[in-house]
Amino acid sequence: MPEKTAKTAAKATGAKTNAPKVAAKAPVKTAVKAAAPKAAVAPKAPAHKPAAAAPRVEEPKKVVTQRQGFKANEFVVYPAHGVGQILAIEEQEIAGAKLELFVINFMKDKMTLRVPTAKVANVGMRKLSEPALVKKALETLKGRARIKRTMWSRRAQEYEAKINSGDIVAIAEVVRDLYRSESQPEQSYSERQLYEAALDRLSREIAVVQHSTETEAVKEIESQLAKSPRRGAKAETTEAEADEADVDADGDDTAVADEAA
Repeated sequence: MPEKTAKTAAKATGAKTNAPKVAAKAPVKTAVKAAAPKAAVAPKAPAHKPAAAAPRVEEPKKVVTQRQGFKANEFVVYPAHGVGQILAIEEQEIAGAKLELFVINFMKDKMTLRVPTAKVANVGMRKLSEPALVKKALETLKGRARIKRTMWSRRAQEYEAKINSGDIVAIAEVVRDLYRSESQPEQSYSERQLYEAALDRLSREIAVVQHSTETEAVKEIESQLAKSPRRGAKAETTEAEADEADVDADGDDTAVADEAA
C-alpha cells in the first residue's frame, strides 16, 4: 500500500509538472497568431502605389498641320475680316461631338476666329492671291471710275458686298470708284468709311503677298489711283444729287433698268 500511494503521488506530481509546460506553450502560439496580421498588412502598402500612378499615363495627342489645303502658320483671306493667319488646327468637343477648327488670328483687329475645317468653302475662305492677280488689281485702280448715279443706299450695299466678297479685284474696284483727289469734292462720312474699309483690305493683302509693310502698300495703291483719268463733271455729284439721277457716269442707262426692275 505504501508503494501504491507513492506511485500515485508521483503521477500527481508529474501531472502538476506538465501542466505549466502546456500553459507556457499557449502564449507562444497566441503570440505567433497576433504577429501574423502585422506581417500581412505591411506588404499591402506598396501594392496601392501603381494603381495611383496609372491615371498619369496620357495618350499622345495627334498634331494636325494641314486640312482642306490650308496649313498652320499660313496667311489666308477670310472674306468678312480680310487677311488673317492660321495659328493652329485644333480639335474641340462641342455638344458631345468632336470638331476640327482652324484658329485664325487677325492681328490688326486683335481678334481670333475659329472656323470649322469642313465649312471653309461655305464661308469663302481662300489662299492669298497670286502675284499676277495682285498686278491685275493694281491695274484696275488706274481705270476710269464707274459710278452709278442711283440712290446712295443701293450703291452702298453694292460696295459693301464687293468688300466682303473677298475678291481682290472687286475690292480694287471699290477703292477706284470711291477715291477722291484733292481737286474733287470731298467724300461724305459713309463714303469715306467704305473707301477706308476697301483700302484696308486691299493694302493688307498686297503687303503680305509682296512681303512689304501696309504703309508701302497704301503708297503703291495711291500712286496707281493718281494715274486714273479725272472724273468728269457728271461723276462729281453729291449723294443728294445722286439720289435723283437715273443714269451712270458713263452715260448708259443700265441703272434705269435696274431701278425699273
